[in-house]
Amino acid sequence: MENLITVLICAPIVMALIMALVSNDKVRGILTYLFGTVIAGLAVTVAVLWFKKGEVLTFDLPQTEIWDHAILVLEYVLMLVIIYLSVKAKKGIISVLAIVQTCLVTGLELFGPKLVIVRDHMKMDWLSVIMILIIGIVGVGIGIYAVGYMRGYHVHHSEVKDRRAFFFSIMFLFYGAMFGLVTSANLIWLYFFWEVTSVCSFLLIGYTQTEEATNNSFKALWMNLLGGLGIALAIAFAFTFIGSVDLYFIVKIASQYGNQYGLLIPIALLGFAALTKSAQFPFSGWLLGAMVAPTPSSALLHSATMVKAGVYLLVRIAIAMNGNTAGQMIYLAGGFTFFMASVLAISQSDGKKVLAYSTISNLGLIVGCAGIGTKETIWAAAFLIIFHAITKSMMFQCVGAIENSTGSRDIEDMQGLALRYPKLAFILMLGIAGMFLAPFGMLISKWAALKAFVDAPSTIMVLFIAFGSATTMFYWTKWFAKILGIGEKNEKDVTEGNEYFSMFAHAIMLLIAVTSLPIISIKVVEPYVKDVFGSAVPAISESNIWTMVILVSAIFVIPLITYGVARSVKHKDVMAYMGGANTGDNKNFVDAMGEAKELKVSNWYLDDWFGEAKLFKPAMWGGIAIILIFLGIVIGGAL
Repeated sequence: MENLITVLICAPIVMALIMALVSNDKVRGILTYLFGTVIAGLAVTVAVLWFKKGEVLTFDLPQTEIWDHAILVLEYVLMLVIIYLSVKAKKGIISVLAIVQTCLVTGLELFGPKLVIVRDHMKMDWLSVIMILIIGIVGVGIGIYAVGYMRGYHVHHSEVKDRRAFFFSIMFLFYGAMFGLVTSANLIWLYFFWEVTSVCSFLLIGYTQTEEATNNSFKALWMNLLGGLGIALAIAFAFTFIGSVDLYFIVKIASQYGNQYGLLIPIALLGFAALTKSAQFPFSGWLLGAMVAPTPSSALLHSATMVKAGVYLLVRIAIAMNGNTAGQMIYLAGGFTFFMASVLAISQSDGKKVLAYSTISNLGLIVGCAGIGTKETIWAAAFLIIFHAITKSMMFQCVGAIENSTGSRDIEDMQGLALRYPKLAFILMLGIAGMFLAPFGMLISKWAALKAFVDAPSTIMVLFIAFGSATTMFYWTKWFAKILGIGEKNEKDVTEGNEYFSMFAHAIMLLIAVTSLPIISIKVVEPYVKDVFGSAVPAISESNIWTMVILVSAIFVIPLITYGVARSVKHKDVMAYMGGANTGDNKNFVDAMGEAKELKVSNWYLDDWFGEAKLFKPAMWGGIAIILIFLGIVIGGAL
């Protein structure tokens, strides 16, 4: 297993170097399919082999000392890259964050006190396996989608320099870093892989090299470097006062002794770092700014990998936050973000921005679950991670394909999408249904989270999820209705086959995940909760879960029966009623005064009430206040 994990981490990095050298588009596409298949195969193989044993596995990679030295050197390489790029863009002040944290961590490694407790550097458990499968299957699916999308992207955006070799190289490097991150037990190793993902996301966001893309990429960089500084400070405290940089040992003693001897300080600092990566207020700006990047970047950053690193770390340390001030900081930040991002999404008409705010909101719910830190909330958080990764990846890809076909990603321009682009409409509607309709996985997970908050009890989280879910329904319903509205038939679809392959593969994964929810609960999620807490309690009963599965199955059986009946019935066009005499094209009518009118259909976005100009800054200041107040309490309580 140790050798296989080594290959899983190193293979994508080697592939990244190869992709950087390939300039031929056809060859690059073939290699992406080939390498993606290898990575997915490795991820599945690791999962299958591990499932056969089903036991937590701690180990070191072969030649651990060489890995330690290599990571030490590469930390300086990352720092120098950041300094160079920051100075080149005349944003040198950002490089100070990289210098401080790199010198702090490496200084401790070279000149700090000797560690009292030294353990294996790697660990595999149920949560690691979930993340490996998400990265290896969902993440690779995005890479396959990117082959056709990026070809069409440069056709429609001829002004953008073609740097696809660079793009695919960074994408594969990203895979390797994420595999390393979710299997690292040593905080120094986790910190290194964390920083690699930060630099990769910075490079992907700035792909087009426009002024807006450059500014947004540096916003993402400094916010994620701030999180890296949080991990570096956690390492410094753990190194000096605990004598160990083993993440699991730090979590164990913090969960046992609370804030005695300041044991909650590294937990709170790790939680702070996770808030930056998971784009919680006040750090949501970097994720919204990532919208300027090509769609595969958005899908990769917002669903399968980048933001999942933050919530992964929070779920990992959740037991140490149960019932204390560090946990209060996390669950209040998450609940507040869930509600505010849902409200802000109401005012957005840009499809990708709606998905971005929805992502921030759903991550807030996962963060809130981790902050509460009970068996039930961790059960809910694990399912939210799974369903969100699959659904959002599929939806980002679909919106990107719609933009390539229509020239717009504005929701208002998706009027009648079901008639114009039936396959894209089906995928998008499935994704929207998966996000907020019963009995799909996200709603089941939200239901579980709500029940867990009630049982906790946590009144404020109950209020956040109740009102946040109500606003969620509002913006998803608007979009869903737009797709089913009046429109032209069968416009030209330029979506390539590999794009559809990835999107339909995601759709199938979503349906399998929903219908297999009881099995996933019993075989994967409950064993993880049991390993952490000693026993497992599902947030909702198994009978209720099976009821939801039956309802999901019925949702798809009924349309198939209806479709079979409809095929035998002669099609008949029906003229829409438009408050007057329809002229026959479902676009124009004559009103009661005999005046010719054009039908105009538009959603209500309530920008004056819920627009970014009204709410974004208050949301940021609210997030800042929560973090500063509770970090201060944690640190003050230890002094």
